[in-house]
Amino acid sequence: MPIRVQLDRVLLERRMSLTELADRVGVTIANLSILKTGKARAVRFSTLTALCRELDCQPGDLLSYEPGPSDDVLDDLE
Repeated sequence: MPIRVQLDRVLLERRMSLTELADRVGVTIANLSILKTGKARAVRFSTLTALCRELDCQPGDLLSYEPGPSDDVLDDLE
């Protein structure tokens, strides 16, 4: 998937554990782990908002776009 999640980098910069973030955001550790490892297929704006609030960052600090062969995902939606 061409969207990369940089949650591990931001957590390291903030010196915060995944457990602490899960408690602050109200999301399970399992769901944050799925997001952190890049296995998530979607993220709710409310979750993204809570992550940005607690990590004092912007969505672009957590997500990046890397073009590649899986860019045709949108073709499946048409």
